[in-house]
Amino acid sequence: MATVCVGLTGTIVHADVSSKYVHSTTPTLFFHGYGSGAHAEKYMVNGFVKAGVSKTVITADVASNGTVTLKGKIAHNAINPLVMVNFDNSRTTDYALQGQWVKNVLEELQAQYHFKKVNIEAHSMGNMAVMYYLLANAGNHNLPQIQKQVAMAGTFDGAIGWNEPASLTINKKTGKPSSMNDTYQKLLPLRHRYPTQIKLLNIYGDLKDGNDSQVSNASCQSLKYLINNRTRSYREIKITGPDAKHELLHHSPQVNKILIKFFWGK
Repeated sequence: MATVCVGLTGTIVHADVSSKYVHSTTPTLFFHGYGSGAHAEKYMVNGFVKAGVSKTVITADVASNGTVTLKGKIAHNAINPLVMVNFDNSRTTDYALQGQWVKNVLEELQAQYHFKKVNIEAHSMGNMAVMYYLLANAGNHNLPQIQKQVAMAGTFDGAIGWNEPASLTINKKTGKPSSMNDTYQKLLPLRHRYPTQIKLLNIYGDLKDGNDSQVSNASCQSLKYLINNRTRSYREIKITGPDAKHELLHHSPQVNKILIKFFWGK
């Protein structure tokens, strides 16, 4: 495989798409967490390109006023295009606003490339942007429909030392948390409207003490209660070892292999 470099403007050098993977025109979008940016997604995306998943990467930059600028081009019938999303204001906790930004990105991609389907991966608080997008738009079939979703280190019922309920536990069968913070409670309507076509993979890290240093496994696993057995499939994967640390999950060769298999495995 030739040398590959992905920049934030979507530059690709000498990449080939392997026949080992599904060849689809459905784009996969990557959402970063609090205080972060598209740079946090580069390890994953570079790994996908090096593996031969795709040779097309662009960046969707979202300004503080919600305006979306697409940097780079997706050629007609490009295989497995990858979209790194960047929120210029990455420190807001207005999840409804972030959900609107997710919608803006999807609408801009739809306007320029006419996509009808998308895949989504989100890390940490980026998952709240996706969930609040779904809360407001799950029934809107004029928007691109999510086919596969990966939630990584999701702060669904809060983060440790901030808004996660004390001594949080979940019902192993249903995923129902022992206590729900305000933002989680607002997501409860998703139990009756979560899109049924989605295949969902929930990845979280465990540093041997039930958390990844920033989010408890219980908060991550509380996603199960919100989807209420509605999705086409749902699976949880616990990552252990050094890669299980919150900020390292999306810099992990182990996680990259899992994502490649889930999104593009034949």
